[in-house]
Amino acid sequence: MQTFILMTKLSPEQSKQVKERAKLGRAWLEQVHEKCPEVKFIDHYALLGPYDFMDIFEAPNAEAAAKVSMISLSNGAFQAQSWVAIPYKRFVALAEEV
Repeated sequence: MQTFILMTKLSPEQSKQVKERAKLGRAWLEQVHEKCPEVKFIDHYALLGPYDFMDIFEAPNAEAAAKVSMISLSNGAFQAQSWVAIPYKRFVALAEEV
């Protein structure tokens, strides 16, 4: 499994639904679990910055990670990006090979 970081920016309409956030978040997570049963979430964070949420998850490949982003977009996210995350020790080992 590969580790991915999902960075999500809500649409202005979604951003105004602060009191509904828990319900909307649960509905999104249920949809991801239903459509991507192979995806395992590690942690979720709310952010105060250019993105609203950061989710760390494991997926078997980039296609599964892209599907998670697409589910976010179909649920009102203004922007959703899945970034691959390489463990630091593995990154250092790869750098030594260059």
